[in-house]
Amino acid sequence: MPLVTIIALCYNHARFLEAALDSILAQTYPHLEVVLVDDASTDGSADILRRYAAQNPGWQLLLLPENQNNCRAFNRGLALSKGEFVIDFATDDVLLPERITQQVAAFERFGPRCGMVYTDAELLDESGRFVRHYYRRDARGLHPRPASGLVFADVLERYFISTPTMLMRRATLDALGGYDESLSYEDFDFWVRASRDWEFQFLDIVSTQKHLHPRSKSAKSYRRHDPHLASTIVVCCKALVLCRTPEERAALVVRVRWELRQALRYRSRPEARALYQLLGELGAIGVVDWGLFKVLG
Repeated sequence: MPLVTIIALCYNHARFLEAALDSILAQTYPHLEVVLVDDASTDGSADILRRYAAQNPGWQLLLLPENQNNCRAFNRGLALSKGEFVIDFATDDVLLPERITQQVAAFERFGPRCGMVYTDAELLDESGRFVRHYYRRDARGLHPRPASGLVFADVLERYFISTPTMLMRRATLDALGGYDESLSYEDFDFWVRASRDWEFQFLDIVSTQKHLHPRSKSAKSYRRHDPHLASTIVVCCKALVLCRTPEERAALVVRVRWELRQALRYRSRPEARALYQLLGELGAIGVVDWGLFKVLG
């Protein structure tokens, strides 16, 4: 039975923390390693983490003295861990009891080239009320449409993965050197670099409850001076180097063009110029792109 590591990352999650940690204890999968990482919280989270670590002697506790951001904090926890599979668990979310059991079984079915398994999630408001599922379902299927297998072009072109639901193969993370600590967020970069050589597989279950926060990083993305877009540009440049086919380059054009429009919409001029230049490197500047850039950029 493979060891699964849960790297539980906390930054000012005191309000949600006990429910998150209790959801680890409620897992039906027995072979777990838990690494608690507090990224210099200021709201009393560290005291809660200390209490749970004392009550569960096998859990490791890392209290960072200064805020590191998610990528660095995760890598610190990863360095302490040994699991064959790894969950990057934000402690304002909740793991449903069968999650790890079901995802490990999926890895066994999908085989050694599978680098990540992801699922559907329940999205909750800050009071814990159900809002909707991550995927909207109708007679035509799930939206956004999940993709499985070699999905490099898919992750370039569109967002379709519910990040909190991912179970990652450690060998995949090791091959990438963990998360890129120069970035302000982790998921798009992981998807791009990992999907180049590893398969991703969608498992049609609900495994996780995620809280929606109006003040979250994603809610502030694309605003002026927000580092999210600058990190996205870095990832798009990495993707350009990794592209091997015209179809993959065409998928990257879709991504870059969409990001350019967001930069122009929020008048993030330096980022818009960088994206316009990248579109030029892809040989894909159209009349509409040129016109928008001249008017708004």
